[in-house]
Amino acid sequence: MQWLLQHTQLPVWLKGITHPEDAQLARELGATGLIVSNHGGRTLDTLPASATLLPAIRSAVDPDYPILVDGGIRRGTDIFKALALGANAVLIGRPQILGLAAAGAVGVTSVLRLLRDEFEACMTLCGCASVVDIGPRHLFPPAKSFLIDNDSHL
Repeated sequence: MQWLLQHTQLPVWLKGITHPEDAQLARELGATGLIVSNHGGRTLDTLPASATLLPAIRSAVDPDYPILVDGGIRRGTDIFKALALGANAVLIGRPQILGLAAAGAVGVTSVLRLLRDEFEACMTLCGCASVVDIGPRHLFPPAKSFLIDNDSHL
């Protein structure tokens, strides 16, 4: 990563961060931001879901450090939960591909519109006028980090 940062002016984001210590190291080395992702569980099939990993990674870095989450976003409520768990934004892969396969560009547009409508409805039902209002208090039970609260998975 150090070599890459020395040879580019572009922002460097690291994808596949699943452990708080890796998040801290990436921040210290100068990564622009992180993408929390278990790569769909295809590489290490016993990794927890990205949403499970997210709170511990958010706690490990500055509150303003950019974190995106990848994986498991299928509904607008998933977007809301990811933001409540500490993500700044989400990446959407599979729903767009399914929309594209079903109806081309119109299918992708429909998927994005549906996700937005569901997300806005969820915000309204949770009393959030803005995305900055979304936080862990909107989750039930309150968000806990699997990695911090339970080391028995190791």
